[in-house]
Amino acid sequence: MKRELLWREAWDLGLVAAGAIPGALLRWRLEMVTDQALPGLRGLVEADLLANLIGCLVFGALLAQPPRRARLFLWGAIGFCGSLTTFSSWMLELTRALQYGRALPAISVLLVSLVGGLLLTTLGYELAQRCLRPTSRS
Repeated sequence: MKRELLWREAWDLGLVAAGAIPGALLRWRLEMVTDQALPGLRGLVEADLLANLIGCLVFGALLAQPPRRARLFLWGAIGFCGSLTTFSSWMLELTRALQYGRALPAISVLLVSLVGGLLLTTLGYELAQRCLRPTSRS
């Protein structure tokens, strides 16, 4: 019994780790792309904000999955989205902006992150629900 439980937990941990790697790589790539492609918008379009909003959309779609897709949730929501999005980077960005007297940009990022995150999570959920809903043929 203990061996079975240990195997199950190791499998779950492996799923989370397997999702975390592509999430971290995407986050790293977003940093590179936004630094190179948007140099004039540095400070307005941050990789952290993009990563968090993309993560919210994906997370919403994963929330809509049936309960039998628990492994997909471990891989995608916990591993991938958990690695792609980070609360600590977001807090660091807001704290630094406030320390440098940039209260308005800090408040803007806070509001866009919260409102945008909620809207995108809801959008992801609704889109996934529509895709998962069986179509009725007349």
